[in-house]
Amino acid sequence: MKLIKPSKKTLNEVADILKNGGVIICPTDTVYGFLADTQNKKAVAKIYKIKKRPRSKPLPVFVKDIEMAKNIAFIDNKQEKILEKHWPGKTTFVLKKKNKGTIALRIPKYKFLNDLLKKINKPLTQTSVNISGQPALNNIKEIINQFGDKVDLIIDAGNLPKRKPSSIIDLTKNKIILLRK
Repeated sequence: MKLIKPSKKTLNEVADILKNGGVIICPTDTVYGFLADTQNKKAVAKIYKIKKRPRSKPLPVFVKDIEMAKNIAFIDNKQEKILEKHWPGKTTFVLKKKNKGTIALRIPKYKFLNDLLKKINKPLTQTSVNISGQPALNNIKEIINQFGDKVDLIIDAGNLPKRKPSSIIDLTKNKIILLRK
């Protein structure tokens, strides 16, 4: 495991690790998160294993913009207006997936992460750094101690303030449903 600070200089290194199937820990606008290339099944499986998360619970995905979201999910005009109002930001939206099922998408509001999404130009599977069912970790020393030997890279932005994970809103039904506040 390698430890680096978030900066313009480290962006290429982080992108390369993700493109090569690595799993990283990165600060976000809410909490620290595990990140992996959504299209790399091994990397995504590794996140499930690290978190001890049941496979029946899908992982959310970061996208760089609404266009990228539209490549993955069906988004009508009404939904697009809602997304534009909340993105980038701390709200994850559940939408109908193009192939089948549903997917939770979000555009974060964190410069390093937004730059990374633009650089890699792929959706990134993401989820809070914790064992499934436990509170998200914001203390960098705890994160390194608990997960340092399980990931390829940790981006160290120090201890994050205590914040909640993103809100989750389901837009797959006729009415808007708040799943997590």
